[in-house]
Amino acid sequence: MIPYITTENLDSKTTSWLKTIEPFNQHRLKLSKDKSALMVIDMQKFFLDSTSPTFTCGGIPIIPNIKNLINEFRKSERPVIYTKHVHNPSLNDAGIMEWWWEGMCIEGSPESEVHDEITPIAGEKVILKHRYSAFYNTDLETVLRVLKIEDLVITGIMSNMCCESTTRDAYFRDYKVHFLADATGTVTEEMHLATLLNLGFGFANITTTENILKQMK
Repeated sequence: MIPYITTENLDSKTTSWLKTIEPFNQHRLKLSKDKSALMVIDMQKFFLDSTSPTFTCGGIPIIPNIKNLINEFRKSERPVIYTKHVHNPSLNDAGIMEWWWEGMCIEGSPESEVHDEITPIAGEKVILKHRYSAFYNTDLETVLRVLKIEDLVITGIMSNMCCESTTRDAYFRDYKVHFLADATGTVTEEMHLATLLNLGFGFANITTTENILKQMK
């Protein structure tokens, strides 16, 4: 499968996507910097290795943007929260997902770790999850409440699955969600654009890395 985005065309693609969804992406949100957290969802080697059965081609070109965001949030002393989608080696937590997907990402395996360019540093929260949403049966909501977070900036993969599921759950909990068109990725452009359209219509402000970085200054 030919990747739908590259580092060279990501900006132009993003401009096109935002133009397409503009009539429905009307809920402009201003980032509350001092109440914000960055989420880096499932940027694991298991999904970013081209030989993996679950390779997500849209994840590679967005790494530079995510790296810039991580650096800026750390510089501003704002939380960076990672998620890793993993399963017990026995697969006793896999359920229907074992049947649905070819290959399971096993907790503790080398491929379950976050990509080397954007790894967590000491003290940063890493959520281990077994389903698409980072809120489902995890302590994410407790962590956000303790940190007094009101704004979530969503990055990572897959746009239309774990990123979208987490965004919808965040909206249900009254968080303001900033969903980055150029720092989320999936396997096809059609899936990515559908997510941007649906989330912009009902759940989040679809925006860009540049826009968030400006508001973090």
